Amino acid sequence: MSREPDGLADLLPQWHRLRDAEQGEGPDGEPLRALLAVIAEQVDLVRSGVEQQYDDWFVETAAEWVLPYLGDLVGHRPLPGYEHLLATGPEDGGRPDLSRRRLAAALSPRREVAATVANRRRKGTLPLLEELAESVAGWPARAVEFSRLLSHHQPVRLYGPETAAVRARRSGRGRLADLRDSAELDLAGGPFGAVARSADVRRARSARRPAGLTPAGVGLFVWRLRPYPVTDAPAYCVDRARNLYTFSILGNDTRLVTKPEPEPSAAHLATVDNVPAYIRRRQFADRLADYYGPGKSLEIHRDGREEPVPLSDIVVADLTDWRYRPQRGQVAVDPELGRIAFASRSAPRRGVWVSYHHAFGDDLGGGEYDRDRDTPATAKVYRVGPGRSFLRIMDAYERWRQDRREGRVGPEGVIEITHSGAYQEQLDFDLGPGDRLEVRAAEGTRPVIRLLDWYSNRPDALNIRAHACDCRGSGPGATAEAEGAEGAAGGTAEGTTAGTEPADRTGGPGHRPGPHGCPHGEPARIVLDGLLIAGRGINVTGPVGTVVLRHCTLVPGWSLEPDCEPASPEEPSVVLERTTACLQIERSVLGTIEVIGDEVSTDPPAIHLRDSVLDATGHTLPALSAPDCRHAHAVLHAHRSTVIGEVHTHAVRIAENSVFTGRMHVARRGIGCLRYSYVPPGSRTPRRHRCQPDLVGPEEAGRVRPLFESERYGTPAYARLAAVCAEEIRRGADDGSEMGVFHDLYEPQRMDSLRARLAEYAPAGTDAGVIPVT
Repeated sequence: MSREPDGLADLLPQWHRLRDAEQGEGPDGEPLRALLAVIAEQVDLVRSGVEQQYDDWFVETAAEWVLPYLGDLVGHRPLPGYEHLLATGPEDGGRPDLSRRRLAAALSPRREVAATVANRRRKGTLPLLEELAESVAGWPARAVEFSRLLSHHQPVRLYGPETAAVRARRSGRGRLADLRDSAELDLAGGPFGAVARSADVRRARSARRPAGLTPAGVGLFVWRLRPYPVTDAPAYCVDRARNLYTFSILGNDTRLVTKPEPEPSAAHLATVDNVPAYIRRRQFADRLADYYGPGKSLEIHRDGREEPVPLSDIVVADLTDWRYRPQRGQVAVDPELGRIAFASRSAPRRGVWVSYHHAFGDDLGGGEYDRDRDTPATAKVYRVGPGRSFLRIMDAYERWRQDRREGRVGPEGVIEITHSGAYQEQLDFDLGPGDRLEVRAAEGTRPVIRLLDWYSNRPDALNIRAHACDCRGSGPGATAEAEGAEGAAGGTAEGTTAGTEPADRTGGPGHRPGPHGCPHGEPARIVLDGLLIAGRGINVTGPVGTVVLRHCTLVPGWSLEPDCEPASPEEPSVVLERTTACLQIERSVLGTIEVIGDEVSTDPPAIHLRDSVLDATGHTLPALSAPDCRHAHAVLHAHRSTVIGEVHTHAVRIAENSVFTGRMHVARRGIGCLRYSYVPPGSRTPRRHRCQPDLVGPEEAGRVRPLFESERYGTPAYARLAAVCAEEIRRGADDGSEMGVFHDLYEPQRMDSLRARLAEYAPAGTDAGVIPVT
């Protein structure tokens, strides 16, 4: 569309425009104006190209395909494969998709090209190496010169009075351990320790076994796990009689990390305060005021008070096995286990709330990070939380049902939880044809839904039910209300949040009729976004259209033991019981999916798994199946996901860039395919394309298998591939990234790019290497 379609026509003399108008009205009228409008559109394209050509002279505004050429002018060299990422195909409308853009940024960041000249001037300095780790890989780092950590002998000739300056220069180098300096001993062996060590023959730049303390070595210690805050969340009471709590509301031990502070200047070397390092007990005790308090790494509130527990009442203790007993008025904190103990005579009576930071690999499973959310313009938002109109989720739901029944709102409803608290209530959502309900966490919150044993004669799952329309009602929600409960909660819903409707939603004049030809609209749709659900799972029944789990966590095994072991490892997180629901799982963590359906008279529903972890808590336990490990009547679509457990399903339409740790048994092998994924030997699958361990043969199958740093939810390194995992898996995706849920982090490409820059900017003659800390 031209910016000025009539701009050229307005430049013509008046008599030409009059003659053109005399040609008549209608689609064929004013042919000269129509011709000039087409020419004006081409003129605008040329004008935009000229403007973009000027913008391409500057790295801040240049197009992506221009960056390698600008970098070449200043000597910046992108890694091989960057040019291929910018090639577009007909399937993406001429634009690279989000994954390609992320990989392009990992290989040649715009900021790195802009800083090339300035970096050349600072070549060989340790602060520059730390900046490169942040700009190239996005990892906080600490650069260490290993020659300063090597033990050495003091020459006798340097003891004279004329060598005071030389002795002063050597005083900051590695030295023998001082047994009286417990703080220094606590940091020994890490990037911040100064205790001398003997020489190591391993090379610092070794990709397999780095960290060689060679005399000419430089190590760049990087933190790949990110700090994630939890704000004003309730602590978990482990023992009410003894006043024992954990920071994690699930009751498991959680290592606390520091809230990183920005470095004051470009010449500053990173300290323990500038990186998301684990907080040690000795470190916490020595610098309690630096880590505890409002806006800092952690704080504790009790009995509903706005002020945190005073700093003078905090004591640091080892709460392993809960043996330590604080004195009266004291609160014992163990940052390495994430535990709290109150004195017996000063126990909290109205609860404990905590704010802290924990480490994890990526934005996954919900949290206080930013999430892309779209609110339909016609939807009404019901907010739940302290100070809001509703204190319970079901109160807001009943109010939406009442408004829906009385015709005050449309089919779109949003229940937004505005507080990172725990909601202990039985959730039952009954939906009718056309209903579209979204239950989500507000921006910057992480609410927890604890499903407890409310009834003794039936399970207490989160129930999602839909009812077929009998077409006897007069309104779009008539059938849903015929089944529903009476009585709405008090209070009024808050205003509507403006937005646009997601592209995957359907409706409007051209939508399909509901089930069984119902004219009232699409089947029901429900979205759960940003929720942490523990204690039970989700049960879906009836003719539901779509169930979406987005940025959610359904704790595998329902709940956790203190060591992060699952409490009920064989219990499912999602049960699809005689339903037509299409299950969509996006950037979520959940346990087993169990499908109970009619395999004769109904088509298998689809299960879409994207950037998620499906964890059966064991490699031989079923992650997707019907009861008794029979084939689930479902069709699986898996993209960039990690599945821990076996898969027994009707069909697999597509599985790409994914990891399946248990055997896969597919009943219908004639459709679908697996590409660039790992499936164990002996699996029965559709056709495979460049999957492992098929490419290495049976003799290498024992080596090429997924190895994880941790397979237990609740640990910082959960579902991350270990450094000793085979390269065929760590770089086995279709774009050279790793298989599994952390594919879009592009850590192999980031590591290669950082090593290339480190070799370019490291001090001359040094052996520089990258050493991951987390």
